[in-house]
Amino acid sequence: MNKRIILFLMLCPLWLWAQDDPTLSVSTKKQVMVGERFQVVFEANAEGKNFQAPSFEGFTVVGGPFTSTSSSFSMVNGSMSHTVKVTYTFALQAQKEGSFRIGSASLTVKGKKVSSEPFEIKVLPDDGSHAAPSGGGGATHQGQSQQNTDDPQVSGKDLFLRVIPSKKSVYVGEQVVLTYKLYTKVPVSSVSIEKMPSYAGFWTKDLTDNNGTLRQSSEYINGIEYTTAEIQKIVVVPQRSGKLTLDPMTMECIAQVRTERSNRQSMDPFEAFFNDPFFNRNIVNVKKELSSHSLAIEVKSLPESGKPASFAGAVGNYNFKSEIDKTELGTNEALTLTLTVSGSGNIELLQMPGLSFPPDFEVYDPKITANVNANAQGLTGSKKAEYLVIPRRAGSFNVPATEFSFFNPATGQYQTLKSDAYDINVLKGKGGETEGGIYASNQEDIKYLGSDIRHIMRGDAKLRPVHSVFFGSPAYFVALLILLLLFIILLFVLRKREQLSQDTAANRNRKADKVARGRLKNAFNYLKAKEQEKFYIEMSQALWGYIADKLGIERSKLSMDTVSETMKGKNVPDELTQQFVDTLNSCEFARFAPGNAEEKMDELYQKGINVISKAEKVL
Repeated sequence: MNKRIILFLMLCPLWLWAQDDPTLSVSTKKQVMVGERFQVVFEANAEGKNFQAPSFEGFTVVGGPFTSTSSSFSMVNGSMSHTVKVTYTFALQAQKEGSFRIGSASLTVKGKKVSSEPFEIKVLPDDGSHAAPSGGGGATHQGQSQQNTDDPQVSGKDLFLRVIPSKKSVYVGEQVVLTYKLYTKVPVSSVSIEKMPSYAGFWTKDLTDNNGTLRQSSEYINGIEYTTAEIQKIVVVPQRSGKLTLDPMTMECIAQVRTERSNRQSMDPFEAFFNDPFFNRNIVNVKKELSSHSLAIEVKSLPESGKPASFAGAVGNYNFKSEIDKTELGTNEALTLTLTVSGSGNIELLQMPGLSFPPDFEVYDPKITANVNANAQGLTGSKKAEYLVIPRRAGSFNVPATEFSFFNPATGQYQTLKSDAYDINVLKGKGGETEGGIYASNQEDIKYLGSDIRHIMRGDAKLRPVHSVFFGSPAYFVALLILLLLFIILLFVLRKREQLSQDTAANRNRKADKVARGRLKNAFNYLKAKEQEKFYIEMSQALWGYIADKLGIERSKLSMDTVSETMKGKNVPDELTQQFVDTLNSCEFARFAPGNAEEKMDELYQKGINVISKAEKVL
């Protein structure tokens, strides 16, 4: 009886604890500034599950929810009490001015759903004190100091995006290199561009060449060291004058922030042990949205004074030359005259100068080729115009020089360059001259030459009766029979091909050797280039793909045992089966085996060719 009374007295406090109704309360600032970061803390008096946060419309969720749990025991005058506190903390940032109503959060405790009260937050205009926040806002609830240390923050001074132009004042047509750089003092796990500027009024070309990796370096700003990474490099060429504004680039990145638990007083010895700094190495991923600043570029018009008549809009610094492959030739022979413009500027949009040829020359449309190089300084390269010319008359002719003009922004002046003039001596060729012809400088305008006198037909004439007809003749019926036979043969071939196309297994079997040889060819190229990883991938796919297609095995069921059993079922010699399996194993383990990597690759390549050739003969 005494034991029952003692047990009842021990369980009585637990029964009393169970009578406490679960609640969920919220605490936060009621008034914040635009750009200010602050905390919203939801506090429950019991442990639960399925916590549902409100939408936080009008605010950016910088981090959270960050969950913490605390419990305490107390005994007063022989009465024991147990207190549990679970908090869910969100770090928010105000985006725009106004009053915003935040809905209720909910939590399920012992099958019962509890909700917090909705609340309002008023956002005031920014007074400049929150331009670069360094920490979270203050939560107006008890235990505020403990929560601040658990809430990781990434301020605008720790992580930001900048656009750096090579110039801010340029002429129309002058190139500007824009470099978008990420500056950070915290580790960043991933970055993604959310929105690119529109570049209205600019011609653009992307110079980024990072192969999926960002090149990092260090840079000091106001004595603070930052790790920088080039996100994108773009050359822009303004097409009109005036003040042109570039929209900001928007991107999203994940910052990795190390958190430290607060050293709050607790009666739990295990909590105090694991709160030791040696064990507290938690890393929290914080999503951060970054935006570069708007950039204004002053674009000046090209000067009208001193503008040459041959100027066609080229801006930059260029060289100009001409070349000809021959200056003495016969009639109806061809020569090539090439004009080349090279230098720095917008090569792709350059308009090549024209040439004036004598009317006795047949001139084809020029072949235009451009070789453009993109580097940190912008666009450089060359552009060529190759003219194919055929003189039709003998004599001495002159191709005059042509001009190429451009505006040099470095000097602020126009420059004009001239090509060479050429004297061409045309001799009477073997075909003679074309008399009485019509000449034009464009191939599309060339007429039939010498149409006034037609040549006399030579050789035996093929004559036939005037009134003979093909219809009804023996040849007509023979042609009909041949067409009928061809139609029957074609119909048979098409049906046969349709049957073969429906037989997937037969198609795979028939093409297995061809596909394998294609992959072996790729593997050989990787072997010569000494690219081990790609070589082993191609060899593995060649061997596995060949045996799967040849034996009709589904890719999902491929294994060493399946290959061995299927080859035995096809009456493949055991020696060849074992050799194929050994080759597959060698392909899997060769990359990890010690020794000369090049010798291993060559040996495996020879084994693969040998075993596929033997299998093709048997199968």
